[in-house]
Amino acid sequence: MILWLFFDILTDICLHLPSVLIAMLQLDGYLGYLCVAHIPMHLSARIWLSLDEIIDKSLRSADGSSSCEDFVSLVQTWLSKIQWSSSLRGIFGETNQSELAAFTSYALAFPISFLALVDTYDVMRSGIPNFCAVALALNDLGYKAVGIRLDSGDLAYLSCEARKFFRAIEKEFDVPGFGRTSITASNDLNEETLDALNKQGHEVDAYGIGTYLVTCYAQAALGCVFKLVEINNQPRIKLSEDVSKVSIPCKKRSYRLYGREGYPLVDIMTGENEPSPKVGERILCRHPFNESKRAYVVPQQVEELLKCYWPGSSDKPREDLPPLKDIRDRCIKQLERMRPDHMRRLNPTPYKVSVSAKLYDFIHFLWLNEAPVGELQ
Repeated sequence: MILWLFFDILTDICLHLPSVLIAMLQLDGYLGYLCVAHIPMHLSARIWLSLDEIIDKSLRSADGSSSCEDFVSLVQTWLSKIQWSSSLRGIFGETNQSELAAFTSYALAFPISFLALVDTYDVMRSGIPNFCAVALALNDLGYKAVGIRLDSGDLAYLSCEARKFFRAIEKEFDVPGFGRTSITASNDLNEETLDALNKQGHEVDAYGIGTYLVTCYAQAALGCVFKLVEINNQPRIKLSEDVSKVSIPCKKRSYRLYGREGYPLVDIMTGENEPSPKVGERILCRHPFNESKRAYVVPQQVEELLKCYWPGSSDKPREDLPPLKDIRDRCIKQLERMRPDHMRRLNPTPYKVSVSAKLYDFIHFLWLNEAPVGELQ
């Protein structure tokens, strides 16, 4: 049994840190390995915009006997071969180039431990083809890619489709062993999920189990991940087949809108340069992803929620955070202002968080721009 323990925030920030721990772990009578691994996360796939940004393109072969001076071109050649191969033609069209650049950069840095998270944009139409192009380029230089990780969507179905893709690559291009490329699955897995996967049938080789392994769910865990929304003034978005994992791009401001009874009605996010909501002025609040969920709100009080204490630029001063007691007291006061049905323990009413009409339009513009386009034949 192999369990991969993933720390998304740490590996997002420290993309090129090596593996830091391999420990023996006894689990239900099975001797397994607990591995903390470095893998290219969603952050890297959104930092890069294109392959042109990769400066050092050379890579020595695994045995050190030769060197490929333009590994990027080799990757692009393989992607073209896959796209026009007889057995895979029509499965995908143009893949996401920022994802391809992230995979290529990661392989250049760690050619012996290339394991890619393939669900940043679209697993079968972008992630898997991009991974295969990089893996085949590494294979030409004597390296063997570790495999892929699936972190959203239908894990059983996607693992089976990925395995078919790998086997087609092995057969089409005569790459021994490629059909057995490792597939790791994660995404809040527990014993029920594993049982369901086994009953459905799957092609998963290893499981990434974190939250349910290290917490007792009588003491609930707060799931937090780091998502990049803008870099160098370029808005970035993370896409997923699981809509709840799609990020909301660009710098934003957030406000709490109160009704006549003094209770918060809804929170709204706007773009950084949009005008703030005004008391007594009607504003359209939209669900970020569901076009039919929208409502006009006339706030009786507007409270800005987001304050930047660390601007990250030399021309803006950094402020000290308030004392922990003040933060706690403010949190308690905010909870006391919530409507009782939002706070009840049994079946609480979900509190709505919305976006402005302008931000809604921008989210979906960027979504369409970044999502790979399929091709049917």
